[in-house]
Amino acid sequence: MTETVKQMTADDERSPAEEIAELVARSRAAQAQIENYTQEQVDELIRAMVWSVAREDRSEEIAQFTVDETQLGNYDGKYLKIHRKTRATLMDIIDDKSVGVLEEDPERNIIKIAKPMGVIGALAPSTNPEATPVIKAIHAVKGRNSIIVAPHPRAKLTNKKICDYMREAIVACGAPADLVIGIDTPSLEKTNELMRQCDRVLATGGGAMVTAAYSSGTPALGVGVGNAVITVDDTADLDDAAEKIRISKTLDLAASCSSDNSVVLVDAIYDEMLSKLVHQGGYIVNEEEKAKLQNTIWEDGHLNTAIVAQPFEKIAGMAGIEAPEGREFFIVPEDGWGEDHPFSGEKLSVTMALYRAKDIDHAIELTNNIQSYQGQGHSCGLYSQSDENIMKVANATKTSRVMVNQPQAASNSGNLWNGMRQTFSLGCGSWGGNGTNNNISWRDLINETWVSKPLAETKVIPSDEELFGKDIMEKIA
Repeated sequence: MTETVKQMTADDERSPAEEIAELVARSRAAQAQIENYTQEQVDELIRAMVWSVAREDRSEEIAQFTVDETQLGNYDGKYLKIHRKTRATLMDIIDDKSVGVLEEDPERNIIKIAKPMGVIGALAPSTNPEATPVIKAIHAVKGRNSIIVAPHPRAKLTNKKICDYMREAIVACGAPADLVIGIDTPSLEKTNELMRQCDRVLATGGGAMVTAAYSSGTPALGVGVGNAVITVDDTADLDDAAEKIRISKTLDLAASCSSDNSVVLVDAIYDEMLSKLVHQGGYIVNEEEKAKLQNTIWEDGHLNTAIVAQPFEKIAGMAGIEAPEGREFFIVPEDGWGEDHPFSGEKLSVTMALYRAKDIDHAIELTNNIQSYQGQGHSCGLYSQSDENIMKVANATKTSRVMVNQPQAASNSGNLWNGMRQTFSLGCGSWGGNGTNNNISWRDLINETWVSKPLAETKVIPSDEELFGKDIMEKIA
């Protein structure tokens, strides 16, 4: 028996727990080697990791490879994410100080020092397998951690290719390759073991997987369901709004959970805006076609994976809908929400529900109702020139992000035209069952030591009259 066959036989005999324990041990040993790296050494590593996949030839290769393996999304969307999004993320964090003293607060006489967490266990979805491993890996290494990436089985070869390129780059910088490890033959059992054995879980995936992450016993950062709702009010630049909604709805064939799932048009601009959406490539389904489309997108109450991130023509053919050439996305008139109105939920396809609102207050009510079914806490958007309306939406919705006059799918995780943190992990707060609202970055992947020194002058508790006020004291007498 050859050595290779012997090794394969030995690997087959290991349990998932044993296999992951070996990977975690390797990862922990690698992390220990960079625990005392300087800021310059850390930043050299993450520059090299991004360059290894974002340079032109590699970006083209990875984009095509990802589409070929997963059969999800399209080349242009994948290329943008691996070539541009990774660069933007690097640019966003490269000047951040993540080693040593992070902050000094003279008023409270407190110093905050960054410390690595250890081994990050990261989950990567099949819908964004090209840039997710890179972005999670550089955030981990920025905090002097190591990372193990558990891919969706549908994207395991893409994950291996990307992790191997990053490993080569890390070695070229004199650091241990095992700072980045990919699980080559993923399974649910291995993913669960990774979440149990690592030091911090960074979960991006379906709701069940995020729930499992929070139940693993390991501190976890999960993300909620998308289902973004976008409103266009009567002050908006309608041409700009229509173009950006089309860009967002069709980016990577709606693989992103941030894609425009529902669009709410206020009554005053409803007809004009709808015509502009049609001009941008929208196809309005009639009642018969709506029923056909519903039966195609959902099977037994669950999203049909065969339609996820697929071209308009393919879904139309599956549904038996004859649409004119040049159409790019479905527009489905809707007036309800909840289980009896499945189009109000996340669709992960080039399909948007369309609602009509009397005014901005009604639009807010619709947004909250739709997201009470799915997507609460994630994000919503508004096309408007009214600061009053913008703040109304921001104050009255249960959402972590309100993106104003921007294509939602390309913006809420950060882009060059806004100041949002660049990431692919969007916390949804308690609304979405998450522990954070953040656009998750390296700052969420470190521990902080607070050094507290005595104040120059000890604080004095004020008199009761000053602290409570006479009115309170008299009321509660």
